[in-house]
Amino acid sequence: MPPPSQTQLPDWEGLKLRVRALIDTHRVMIFSKSYCPYCNKVKELFRSLRVEYYALELDVTDDGASIQQVLVELTNQRTVPNVFVNGKHVGGCDSTFQAYQNGSLQKLLGDSKVEEPYDYDLIVIGGGSGGLACSKEAAVLGKKLMHQAALLGQALQDSRKYGWQYEEQVKHNWEIMVEAIQNYIGSLNWGYRVSLREKSVTYMNSYGEFVEPHKIKATNRKGQVTYHTAENFVLATGERPRYPGIPGDREYCITSDDLFSLPYCPGKTLVVGASYVALECAGFLAGLGLDVTVMVRSILLRGFDQEMAERVGAHMETHGVKFIRKFVPSKVERLEEGMPGRLKVTAKSTEGSDILEGEYNTVLIAIGRDACTRNIGLETIGVKINEKNGKVPVNDEEQTNVPYVYAIGDILDGKLELTPVAIQAGKLLARRLYGGGTTKCDYINVPTTVFTPLEYGSCGLPEETAVERYGKQNLEVYHSLFWPLEWTVPGRDNNTCYAKIICNKYDNNRVIGFHVLGPNAGEVTQGFAAAIKCGLTKELLDETIGIHPTCAEVFTTLDITKSSGQDISQRGC
Repeated sequence: MPPPSQTQLPDWEGLKLRVRALIDTHRVMIFSKSYCPYCNKVKELFRSLRVEYYALELDVTDDGASIQQVLVELTNQRTVPNVFVNGKHVGGCDSTFQAYQNGSLQKLLGDSKVEEPYDYDLIVIGGGSGGLACSKEAAVLGKKLMHQAALLGQALQDSRKYGWQYEEQVKHNWEIMVEAIQNYIGSLNWGYRVSLREKSVTYMNSYGEFVEPHKIKATNRKGQVTYHTAENFVLATGERPRYPGIPGDREYCITSDDLFSLPYCPGKTLVVGASYVALECAGFLAGLGLDVTVMVRSILLRGFDQEMAERVGAHMETHGVKFIRKFVPSKVERLEEGMPGRLKVTAKSTEGSDILEGEYNTVLIAIGRDACTRNIGLETIGVKINEKNGKVPVNDEEQTNVPYVYAIGDILDGKLELTPVAIQAGKLLARRLYGGGTTKCDYINVPTTVFTPLEYGSCGLPEETAVERYGKQNLEVYHSLFWPLEWTVPGRDNNTCYAKIICNKYDNNRVIGFHVLGPNAGEVTQGFAAAIKCGLTKELLDETIGIHPTCAEVFTTLDITKSSGQDISQRGC
């Protein structure tokens, strides 16, 4: 592009000299615009490397447009950022990050520390499922087993209706169950270590903390400290149960983490919280014959489809679980020691001044979990976290604001807290970093199941989210109650199981939400999840032959819409 005329810019040669001087006198020179996200991304890269830079914001400089014309003539690049390192033109955002990834940027910077070889290609901080999957790819379980124990109790009751006769008094032995489950978990941990060793992954049982870019301090249980460097890091530190911060909570209460190794039967139990962890724990304890109460601050299963959540709660109530709604505990006191002992709980209303008191043997806190990110030195290297919950914001490739640091699993801000999601994200991340992969983790069409006494499986969007995203007028919701054949003989729980699909009317009636409440909902949901990822439509469901008599076949015969208002109750199987 020819330079502007003398009337536009009297000292064109002077501007060229000025631009050249800026480039030559600054180790890193960035020609930028203050509102440009790509410019900000490049600046963040140099900040994370602890490299000083000078940025000239062309949009707030009087002759910024003219300077940009000079840069076009000098570099043949019309966009910003326009980056120079030690006088050499690097390019725009993509070129700068490419240079960083292949090491040429570090060489241009001439930083001897950066040029030194790292101890490792990748260090994973955290030993959860996602971290293990990522580390193994690069070089869930206790709760479900307790749920199965409760289901076996229900099966014993049903068996009499099927003609089974037994005189022996049937009772549950808590200690035997916990020992068996802990043995199984122990065998898994041993297997994980063996697998890591076989894949040449170095395992260190130490506390990791960033001390400078690309470098961590590792402290073991004996207080011994070692230092390690890596080209890339993956944060997979997971979460720990949150306490409500009231008198007696840490002294006298337990969490779900404690429950699976509790050496004694918990007896009469108060579960505080309404997350899937809270309801699953309450469900299997009630299934084992214990007296269980759930204290709920607001709604059940926040983040899940609320119609399904209320149906889950209603079924639990009909099977003996008591609910205290719109109350939170304010104090826990010990009345009597023992295994279990006896506790007094004082609670206050969330909507008024009412106070409740009750006595329990065990109080289980399940109000959520806190991300383990605040004490690992993230602030030292400039990794940003959500200060409210400690979670880590990432882009669609699990990359934090510091380019060489990634995060996966429960600590991701705004993502599902599910073990299989962490595993999938860890594997895909490792393949992108070291295997030339391009596939990113899908955080929307994620199948999951809440293992309450009556299982709730889902994939895709809750109805509330679908309405918010697409508009109610653009959706069609098909639903039905159903009665599993095996429940007809014992004559229990008719018109309790429920199936629902949410379809986008203007996208070929594509299924964007799948929900089922019934036995083995997890097994049912898993298969349909693959179909949803393939673009399942209502027409394809209608054309699919159902397997009779099964619960899953209800999805091949859905013909009543919510908008019709027709009765969906069932009178037979």
